[in-house]
Amino acid sequence: MREDKYEILKRFYGLDSFRPGQAELIDAILAGRDCLGIMPTGGGKSLCYQVPALMLPGLALVVSPLISLMADQVGALRANGIGAEFLNSSLESDEYAAVMRRIRSGRCKLLYIAPERLESAPFINFLSGLDISLIAVDEAHCVSQWGQDFRPSYLKISAAASALPAKTPMAAFTATATNRVQRDIVELLGLREPFRVVTGFDRPNLYFDVRYPADKDAELLRLIAERPGKSGIVYCSTRSAVEKVCELFRSHGLHAVRYHAGLSDAERAGAQEAFQYDEADIMAATNAFGMGIDKSNVSYVIHYNMPLSLDAYYQEAGRAGRDGSPADCILLYSKKDVVTAKYLLEHSENGPGEADIYRLRQMEGYCRSSRCLRGYILGYFGESHQESCGNCGNCSGERRYSDITLEAQQILSCVLRIKKRLGHCIGRAKLCAVLRGEDDESIAGLRGLSTFGLMEGESARRINEYIDSLIDSGYAYINEFQAVCASEKAAGVLFNGERVQMIERRESVRLRGAKAELELAPGAKGHSTAALYERLRAKRARMARASHVPAYVIFSNATLENIAAAAPESMEEFLAVSGVGQVKAARYGRPLLAEIRAFLDGK
Repeated sequence: MREDKYEILKRFYGLDSFRPGQAELIDAILAGRDCLGIMPTGGGKSLCYQVPALMLPGLALVVSPLISLMADQVGALRANGIGAEFLNSSLESDEYAAVMRRIRSGRCKLLYIAPERLESAPFINFLSGLDISLIAVDEAHCVSQWGQDFRPSYLKISAAASALPAKTPMAAFTATATNRVQRDIVELLGLREPFRVVTGFDRPNLYFDVRYPADKDAELLRLIAERPGKSGIVYCSTRSAVEKVCELFRSHGLHAVRYHAGLSDAERAGAQEAFQYDEADIMAATNAFGMGIDKSNVSYVIHYNMPLSLDAYYQEAGRAGRDGSPADCILLYSKKDVVTAKYLLEHSENGPGEADIYRLRQMEGYCRSSRCLRGYILGYFGESHQESCGNCGNCSGERRYSDITLEAQQILSCVLRIKKRLGHCIGRAKLCAVLRGEDDESIAGLRGLSTFGLMEGESARRINEYIDSLIDSGYAYINEFQAVCASEKAAGVLFNGERVQMIERRESVRLRGAKAELELAPGAKGHSTAALYERLRAKRARMARASHVPAYVIFSNATLENIAAAAPESMEEFLAVSGVGQVKAARYGRPLLAEIRAFLDGK
């Protein structure tokens, strides 16, 4: 009799229950329905297609965008005792042939491929001779030009699926998709009345913050120093910034590697391997590293520069805390980042389109916002949220509320008078110059305005802070020409006596996530959970080196914490720990049990 999904979950993954949305998606796939799953990074998307693949006869095809991501996922599946393979350009001809033989033999349950492979007629002919149980499309936002990682080859998936002998259920998954991107996924992949699950975009274990340092390098070094021995990624917008940041780390004795498209394949592969195997604590990278990392124990992600979109930022920040442990996502912002972002868009292959400009504007808004940062992200993806999350820099930091009604009236009145005079709005720099009454030839035609010099005593920086607050509160906005415009809401301030408050944040009163020491309650047997965890962590590292696999593939940090808390002394107790499956228990249980017994005996 076929195992049910709960038996599969326990045997291969060591889990007793599914996360929200997983069981429903699995049942829909098993019933032959097309599906769309929108689940946050670390929310368990892969289980939604891996479990049905193990229950259905035949081979499940998984379309994945990056070679490195395929290798990570296949390695993790094999560690759980699941037959999985990948086909991509990294394989030599003899390796490719060996994979094809294993597929034909029926020993493979999941095959990972890049979307470009579906453009190969010989490969489609090969698939037509197999029993394909399911087509799973990972990172499905790549099908949409409104998704930050658009891949034209994703548009060919629907045609390839229709070329197979029978209609095979297709399940599409992604972590970040606005309503517009979700519509594109359904239409462009040809999903038929898909069963849809949107579990939400929130990652409660992630702490978000935006810093505005005068010296980014000094701030970066300070943040790293607060997280000794922790695994982290520092994203940079350009190759030169990656080189600079990596050299900064190395000059201060830190174990750092670098990753960008200008490096050789060998160096990129070596850097990723060193990071995966915890031989290097820090990865300095461009977005070329992007989705190509499935490392579960990343404790922090720092953005040295502002990304081009909030979609990209949330994807990259989401590499932190994949095992559910607290982690930090910190963005170091400066106005130069906006200049760099615009340059990158203008010099992109097709130039900046409507979608690019919209996304960049939303990203700028996040960096300047004084509201809850988590709420800003969730709102962008169309999800309702509380006014304050208590777990971001804006919510956990000390706030000061200032009444800026007069300043708001001065700025908004000036914006409207400029538009009446010129027929259009102007950018921030010129608007500040008008308000400050500067002697600047570029604004000579506006000197006769009644609002010229109205804020003569204010600094340009302070006026920009007022403008940011007005934008954040919806009284003003930046149009497609990067000009400051008054919204309809501005009438309440100018004519109806509405008051305006500006929220100013002081430095966060606490630091979360990766900085915090392991704070675990006493173990089930009265022992120090933290001490046992560190001992098991060292043992796991030795086992990982001996097995030539990353440490988290043996057991994630979260599972290791569960083991440390339970301190099992028998295989039966070991198998009862959440996250411990039968295959991993058989492979790694005895040495860990021996380590636990030695610890409890005081050896």
